[in-house]
Amino acid sequence: MEKTTNFDVIIVGGSSAGLSAGMCLGRALRKVLIIDSGKPCNQQTPHSHNFLTQDGTTPKEILSIAREQLAEYKTVELLADLAVNGIKTDSGFEITTQSGKSFQAKKLVFATGIKDTMPAIEGFAECWGISVIHCPYCHGYEYSNEKTGILANGDVGFETSKLISNWTKNLTLYTNGKSALTAIQTESLQEHGIKIDEKVLKQVVHENGQIEKVMFNDDTEAHLTALYARLGFTQHCAIPEDLGCEMTEQGHIKADMFMKTTIPGVYACGDNITPMRSIANAAYNGSVAGAALNMELINESFS
Repeated sequence: MEKTTNFDVIIVGGSSAGLSAGMCLGRALRKVLIIDSGKPCNQQTPHSHNFLTQDGTTPKEILSIAREQLAEYKTVELLADLAVNGIKTDSGFEITTQSGKSFQAKKLVFATGIKDTMPAIEGFAECWGISVIHCPYCHGYEYSNEKTGILANGDVGFETSKLISNWTKNLTLYTNGKSALTAIQTESLQEHGIKIDEKVLKQVVHENGQIEKVMFNDDTEAHLTALYARLGFTQHCAIPEDLGCEMTEQGHIKADMFMKTTIPGVYACGDNITPMRSIANAAYNGSVAGAALNMELINESFS
């Protein structure tokens, strides 16, 4: 196995959170390695919104600009590879990659994101991030007042319906089977003009990711412009859990306000720690992680 120089910090994941953490640490004169597999969860999303100065820019363009700016820092190295294993060592941590390389560092940052669990509905995955969407703050303005569906049930369906009704009143909640709403929830949605449909979806008919209609198991259909969905997910990287990082009930890596995990020396930032999924939020808590980690290194040097 190939051995390389030690780093102060290895950042696993080179999207918005990881690059933001890398810039903060690089500017703090820390020797940083960012390992990225090049598969961000928003790679299908055509435009990023609600990110000041970058509204309407594609996520790919934002990452391209970030990498160009980081390339100016001699303190930061970017590696296109996949981290597959991590262990605790006497001096810190060691990360092994898919290509067989091994790197050591005093500290780790995981900015590895999550993987959405796609339902077995034909055409759904092809529309994800385009017209099948998760966040009204990211996409709601573009689909305001349009005929919109929500794929959810129970409490999640009720709360999501309340939220999306701010952007459109032409709204149907598709429970994809028998409704799990309470009688009070059902009455509340109906009072606000939100329709409830218990039919099971079998297909999202689309053109290049843009919904034209949805088809149901009984061969009926409904024309929609957008469909909101709250999906389950898994962590994109298993290394934090392998190292012993505690997870939340929802499946996120547990981290405090400074992005510290429950394992000393290990930080996490981005979509892997929070349901608040946005580029702006990822960039923010990546920067916090970098600053907090640098302060930890400074304090250790004085102790």
